[in-house]
Amino acid sequence: MDAPGHQADRRTGTQRPGGRAAFLCATACGTGLSPFAPGTAGSLVGVALWYASACAPAPWHWAVQGGILLAVLAVGIWAGSRMEKALGVTDPHCVVIDEVAGMLITLAGVPPSVTAAALGFVLFRLLDILKPFPICRLQRLTAGWGIMADDAAAGVVSALVLRLILHWL
Repeated sequence: MDAPGHQADRRTGTQRPGGRAAFLCATACGTGLSPFAPGTAGSLVGVALWYASACAPAPWHWAVQGGILLAVLAVGIWAGSRMEKALGVTDPHCVVIDEVAGMLITLAGVPPSVTAAALGFVLFRLLDILKPFPICRLQRLTAGWGIMADDAAAGVVSALVLRLILHWL
């Protein structure tokens, strides 16, 4: 019998906290297991998703970006909640779907370019790591809501700053 909140991976016999689907979603398909800077790795997944969606034919890129963002936010709240409960830890380090969402918010609607991706990445990572007021307060929300809200807010602020910078470049 599996431990509460864990589901055995039938192929390897290993435990996946919160169940396989929640684990894969929360860790961005295992990206959150990176031994070095898992949040940065998760942010790179967000950049890749943004680029793929931004390259969709106009005007569909807006719908594709919006759909992906809404799905990531909803799944992130669910998967983050499951992982917190299963691991007994608030905002576990392996949960990086919030970084994916934050990058998608930061870059939403920006035409694809290396400059935009690099600037957005740096801005978001700085705000995500430093968590200035009032972003830091959003972590107090319960379960998946707290996991996702602070990164979403960091994404919004990063998006505003990025647009100002790109306007002046």
